[in-house]
Amino acid sequence: MTDAVTDHSVLTHKLGVDIDPELVSLALTHRSYAYENGGIAHNERLEFLGDSILGMAVTVHLYRTHPDLDEGSLAKRRASVVSTVALAEVARSMGLGAHLRLGRGEDQTGGRDKDSILADTTEALIGAAYLSAGIDEATALVLRLVSPLMADPERYGAAMDPKTALQELAARSGLPVPSYSVEAEGPDHHRVFTATVAVGDVARSGRGSSKKQSEMVAALAVWRELSAQA
Repeated sequence: MTDAVTDHSVLTHKLGVDIDPELVSLALTHRSYAYENGGIAHNERLEFLGDSILGMAVTVHLYRTHPDLDEGSLAKRRASVVSTVALAEVARSMGLGAHLRLGRGEDQTGGRDKDSILADTTEALIGAAYLSAGIDEATALVLRLVSPLMADPERYGAAMDPKTALQELAARSGLPVPSYSVEAEGPDHHRVFTATVAVGDVARSGRGSSKKQSEMVAALAVWRELSAQA
């Protein structure tokens, strides 16, 4: 049973919200940790709450700030900002992985950097912020977390469908078609996939709980680098 960081004050400072410490601890508790500690409470109910608040906050913001966009365009932008890949990127930017409370098996198979766990925990923290500080503070938190994503229109499509975006970028840039390779490790119930994507001289790896997810993480990393070079 692993609880890598027990002092979460650094994390809450980054969030910028005064959250009840017990709720912070609950938000960081994965079901694998709860199972290994006698079935204590875990973060899935908070995740459920935070998911709704996240969706509402992003939807309202996009509606108000983009009066020129139709429903379909707004929906695509929202989907890319609240996707598992996008939320995991937000989580990594604030070092969330070090604070997770994971069971031994989950920790040993790369759970601290698994997109699904990072994204779910981010939503749980949003739910905790709502319960502690109310809807206005929780909404403000959401917008702070996702503002870097929303401020870069070029990445909307990439965050939602990294593999297609990378293929299109490679074609526009006269580069080779992306090449994918995937390796799997761990037992069936804790399978972790590592994908490597190469486009010309640029190659990056990504991890996930499925082949598709690992490929998306790696493709987004290569897309970012090629976009920066362009």
